[in-house]
Amino acid sequence: MNRMIVVPCLMLATVAMFLPCCGPSPALGAEEKRVLVYTRNGPTLAGKKGFVHDNIASSVEAIKKLGTENGFAVDVSDDPKVFTDANLKKYKALIFSNTNNEALETEEQKAALQKYVRGGGGIVGIHSACAMMRNWPWFWQLMGGTFIYHPKFQPFTIKVLDRKHPSTAHLGETWEWADEFYFLKEMPKDLHILLEGDLTKLDDKRKPAGEKSRPLAWCHEFEGGRCWFTALGHKKEQYSDPNLMKHILGGIQWAMGEKK
Repeated sequence: MNRMIVVPCLMLATVAMFLPCCGPSPALGAEEKRVLVYTRNGPTLAGKKGFVHDNIASSVEAIKKLGTENGFAVDVSDDPKVFTDANLKKYKALIFSNTNNEALETEEQKAALQKYVRGGGGIVGIHSACAMMRNWPWFWQLMGGTFIYHPKFQPFTIKVLDRKHPSTAHLGETWEWADEFYFLKEMPKDLHILLEGDLTKLDDKRKPAGEKSRPLAWCHEFEGGRCWFTALGHKKEQYSDPNLMKHILGGIQWAMGEKK
């Protein structure tokens, strides 16, 4: 009996050594999906230190959690030297989380970002990312505009214009939210607006007369790449809010080309 059991097992083991592999080895796996979260707050155009959000650490931890739960690796840096052609090739998306002012330092770094986008890369902008690189028109067009100002932090109503997009499909027709209501300029006409904020009850003396709403989140394809932006997310506590995190997750997945 022992011989009958042992001999077939040895034969199977021998044959298995020569069988072709039918799938990826767990040790090797498929090509890993990876994103870079970039958080640098550079100096202002006048060379002074600008405002730095205290939400950055919370946003980073929240995005890491999204990665763990949804199958993508997350690298984090505030060093502009990561913007090289060779390094950016590793990433399915670059996430600018609350970056501000001159977050890139050299023309070579700017060229690497342009090459990444033109090669089909994904871009995600969160909150003050629209206030980054305020003297670079190309970046304004990529991000969907450049920051002008915001009134005081306050509650307002958001109208959900696209309830099928992966970043907004979990929301109802309206969303009650409190935040800094961002106003931008130089917004390109091809933006697909996802969320629009109601201005009618907003406490803001500077808001344009007669204007009833303003975009707060959008996406578009740009020079071969994809960019998704949300103006929401001022407070660090908000990065544990399920609605905001589903919103950001959908934006990341869209920017990576995983969802339409």
